[in-house]
Amino acid sequence: MPELPDLQAFSINLQKRLHNKKVKDIHLVYDKKANASEAELIKTLGNQALTEVYRDGKELSFKFKKDDVLRLHMMLKGRLYVVDKDEEPKYTILEVVFNDDTKLVLTDFQKAATVTLNPEPSDVPDAMSEEVNAAFLTALLKKKKSNIKTILLDQHNIKGIGNAYADEILWDAKISPFSIGNKISDAAVKRLSKSIKSVLKHAEKQILKKEPDIISGEVRDFLDIHNSKKTHSPTGGKIISTSINSRVTYYTEEQEMFE
Repeated sequence: MPELPDLQAFSINLQKRLHNKKVKDIHLVYDKKANASEAELIKTLGNQALTEVYRDGKELSFKFKKDDVLRLHMMLKGRLYVVDKDEEPKYTILEVVFNDDTKLVLTDFQKAATVTLNPEPSDVPDAMSEEVNAAFLTALLKKKKSNIKTILLDQHNIKGIGNAYADEILWDAKISPFSIGNKISDAAVKRLSKSIKSVLKHAEKQILKKEPDIISGEVRDFLDIHNSKKTHSPTGGKIISTSINSRVTYYTEEQEMFE
């Protein structure tokens, strides 16, 4: 499943490839996970120029000249393609055809990917927003009796952090994934605030370095902890694999000594 840094990289490349293209037609092939019909999508977005592609949490948003927004969530197996109009990727959910006869295609063989026209605004902050700072995390965690990994993954708390990067962030912040939210010290919360931003930004840079044109999939081989091919952390701690709330979790012996 693409996580925040992957989606951020996708948005950068899709902005480059699709900026200012006008919508010529839309085909909603599978409408069970859409909040609007094909006709409504065409009526709203037809002939509008695409002005901005940006990431919001785990979703990609496509903003048009009249400020209408098309939001796509790829879920576990969704993929995006930019192809010529005659190309037909398998398992298509949505096609947005542009005036130059290229098209943006969302596919998903599991049919779980969602299509949302003009989504309602959310009060939940994005992990990369300035709002997610030490003060915010302190206020959030003091109310929580669950483990910190579960808290970070809950999209009702913070948008965008997924399973792999929760492990990377917690190792970088020197916090055990089993630590209880309201028991974490102020010093550790400050480390967590810094690690959220630094780990996610570093990952985005690594992804774009390895696959400069990426718009789908995921790049994970550079991860330090959530990596089945690695046995020890960069500082020498043995990496341990377990499950937390049915999520595969990687952490180290070093973290067992942390709070």
